[in-house]
Amino acid sequence: MMKRTLFAGVAALALFGVVAAAPAQAQIKIGTAGPITGSNATFGAQLKAGAEQAVADINAKGGVLGKKLELSVGDDACDPKQAVSVANKFAADKVVFVAGHFCSSSSIPASKVYLEEGILQITPASTNPKLTDEGGWNTFRTCGRDDQQGAVAGAYIAKEFKNRKVAILHDNTAYGKGLADETKKSMNKGGVKEALYSAYVPGERDYSAIVSRMKQAGIELIYIGGYHTETGLIIKQARQQGMNVSVMGGDALVTNEFWQISGEQGEGTMMTFPSDPRRRPTAQAVVKEFAAKKIDPEGYVLYSYAAVEIWAKAAEKAGTTDAKKVAEVLKAGKWDSVLGPISYDKKGDVTVSDYVFYIWHNGTYAEM
Repeated sequence: MMKRTLFAGVAALALFGVVAAAPAQAQIKIGTAGPITGSNATFGAQLKAGAEQAVADINAKGGVLGKKLELSVGDDACDPKQAVSVANKFAADKVVFVAGHFCSSSSIPASKVYLEEGILQITPASTNPKLTDEGGWNTFRTCGRDDQQGAVAGAYIAKEFKNRKVAILHDNTAYGKGLADETKKSMNKGGVKEALYSAYVPGERDYSAIVSRMKQAGIELIYIGGYHTETGLIIKQARQQGMNVSVMGGDALVTNEFWQISGEQGEGTMMTFPSDPRRRPTAQAVVKEFAAKKIDPEGYVLYSYAAVEIWAKAAEKAGTTDAKKVAEVLKAGKWDSVLGPISYDKKGDVTVSDYVFYIWHNGTYAEM
């Protein structure tokens, strides 16, 4: 009789889902954010792919502090207001860490929300110095800075284009203008003064007016601080107006989509970016994982992977996901990553950057 009553009780509990449901495993919520839509969506896809693969690899090894990671993806479309909305949504969802954003104009305002809410941020791609110069204890990068990238570009221009007419263009964004100004500063220090300094409006399709100004000025090198879409269009329209001119840009050209926009007119375009992360010995196992999925981990894919990877290692070492404690551990250590060893200064910047030149040739880019 007792057994029958016990089984009846178990059956009744099962009916209401008490016994049937296994205890849910606690998860740690993290986020990644970037332009999932819009003209820079190719870079949002890079950040998303890197973060997703890192989460999959970490979870396959048991997660962080015995808990699986749950990744949320935020779309800021490289719009500052939308970035703040994404940051607030992450905060409401109790996200403890964000690998993002892509555009500096998104990362900077979002970082203020993360600071207020106690969320740690590691951007894989935002290079404007203000992010960490004016940021809080919670702000880090896996990439370099525009004053480092601009110094390399400006020194090259001063050496290789001395006594040539140089135009400096920018799109008035935190990234584009910041990079153009740092390049200009370095170039001027090297003794070369620009013949033209001008802004253009991003998102337009017709840049013939500024191209005509450059043609009339006899410009021989165009340096463009901006993103791949507008850069590709400016190059294309310059060639169509018969300009036989050298073109140089920054790390926002590290996507195969650039060539799809510029076509053959993009031949010979130069750009600065760190040494190819896909070729580093520390990345080979992960690169193979991406290859199996038919994904090219170009641009900032591996920088996004590294952001999640080193946060997870720091959280394990700290024994907590508390952002302040993880930030302290991050700044105190040296972290093995898919990019190689990474260490941080007191601002949250990487202590070593290695910007080099690439050139576009026949649809692909390679180091010069």
